[in-house]
Order: sequence, then structure tokens, then C-alpha cells
Amino acid sequence: MAKNAPYAWMNGKLVPWEQATMHIATECVLRGENVFEGERAYWSEAEQELFIFRHAEHVARLRQGARIMRMTIPYSDAEIEEASIALIKACGYRGPVHFRPVAYFDQGELTDYLPSEIKTGMFILAFSKPSTKSIETGVTTCVSTWRRNSDLASPSRIKSGANYHNSRLAYIDARLNGFQVPILLNAAGKVAEGPGACFMMIRKGRVITPPVTADILESITRETLIEAIQAELGMEVIEREIDRTELYVCDEAFFCGSGHEVTPVNSVDHYDVGDGKPGALTRRIQKLYFDIVSGAVPRYRHWLTPVYGNAARKTAAD
Repeated sequence: MAKNAPYAWMNGKLVPWEQATMHIATECVLRGENVFEGERAYWSEAEQELFIFRHAEHVARLRQGARIMRMTIPYSDAEIEEASIALIKACGYRGPVHFRPVAYFDQGELTDYLPSEIKTGMFILAFSKPSTKSIETGVTTCVSTWRRNSDLASPSRIKSGANYHNSRLAYIDARLNGFQVPILLNAAGKVAEGPGACFMMIRKGRVITPPVTADILESITRETLIEAIQAELGMEVIEREIDRTELYVCDEAFFCGSGHEVTPVNSVDHYDVGDGKPGALTRRIQKLYFDIVSGAVPRYRHWLTPVYGNAARKTAAD
């Protein structure tokens, strides 16, 4: 990800990147007390338009996480959308964008959560971020020695900065052992997800993915693919628990998420997945995903929010 951008949005206004600061005594800094979203916007060359993908669903998930954290977000959905669009426009992006709305607790105590006790702030960061090379090449993976956060301890359902220490531990461990991306199991020993993306595999022509009760993030990309794979490709998608050894005998596999998009898995623990390179069905799913997010599939146009106003939002009925 880029290290800086021309502007950020912070607590109600656009500010130059260098001025987007907060005090070191905030609960956000001290304990990672925040909830955030990772959203994507995709450029359509044909329409000369940048489309934010499923923004409403991301804001709804932001509020879900805030609810569990007992955090009161001081901005309406409309204000968050307006701020996101204003920031992207100010940065002048004309290509793939990754942006992050973040709600956070300011200075206070560990037990504070009422609006009368602690201020809740909000900022948005937006970066130019093309797809990574691993979208084409695939990645090598391993089953992490670290377990996914339990819903009874630090729920993965909350997209909070504090939860990503679990992801970082797993990532670093994988890198030190020569792998690119880890796969985390939950406390029951079943497959959960990657450190920043959900997991899907293909066995005997069917797509299989862990359920939302397997200590995973309720991923919007995952939800998108479940719907689109069945409707557009006619493939069955099954949500169920996955054993570790199933990873070694699956035909194809991939990670999915706003950051990872659809990233093929080439191997797990030195076992080749299929023939050790991105599979044909994974490639079809990739293409479908990128067609949808760029506005090329009419029935999903209602998921797109235009940034520059060069294209009107359309629905399948249009």
C-alpha cells in the first residue's frame, strides 16, 4: 500500500496528509480501539468512471462492529459516503483505489464507551492501489501455528485494528518459514480464514467455504462471490466446516477480500493445490469478480457508487 496520499479526511473535513494526526494518548493509539472498513473503488475506462463497490454494505458492517464495541459513530451513512467521495475526488484518482473509513475512541479510560465519557472520532484514508502480482501468479501458503481469534475472546466478526495483531503474528511466522500467506485454523481445529481474507476451495466442481460461525469476518467479498458464482457460473457453493487435510486434496483454492480480491492458492504446506498453479475455475471466478466491480455485469450495477458522476447508478431492471 502507498505510504501517503495528498489528503485524508478527518473529523469532518479534508486535511493535507501531514496534518492528519491524533494525540498519542488516544485509546486508538494505546489499545487499538477502533473499527474500520477496507473498501475498493474500480476504474471503468469505457465509462471514464470510478465505482465504489458495495459501499452501503461496508458502512453497515462498520456500524455492526461499532455496535459490538459499544461505540457511537458521530456521522450518518450519507455523511460517510459524501466524505469518502470527496476524499477520492480531492486525491484525483483515476485507477484502482483502496480506502479505509475508521471510527476510533479518543482519550479516555479502558472502561469508557458512552458518548458522555469518551469522544469518538473518524477518519478516512484513500490510496491508489492496483491489484498485486499474486492475483496472476498465485501464492504459497501454510497452516499457521497461530489460531484465529475466538468469538468468545476477541471476535473476528469485528473488523478492529486490535484484532489484526493476530493476523500479523500469523503473517510474520509464515514469512519466516518461507511462505507468502498463512491459513488460520479456529480453536476447534477447523479452517477459518487467511490473515486478511476469507478462504474458498474447489472440490469436485463445488465451491466450499467455512461458515460465518467459524470465527471469520463476515466478508462482503465472500458474500458477493457466493451469490455470483451460483447465479452466473451455475456452480454449487457449500458453507461448511473444512478439515486441515482437505486443504491437501482440494482441486483449487483462493483467498477473497477487498485487499486480496481473488488470489489463487498454489500450495498449502508444500502440497500442490491441483497442478500447483492457478486453476481454470479460479480464473473464471476472478474474471467474474472483476467484471462485476467494474460495472460490466448489469444485474449488479446497484452495488456500485459512481465517484465522478460520469455514470448513473443502474439496476438490473434498467
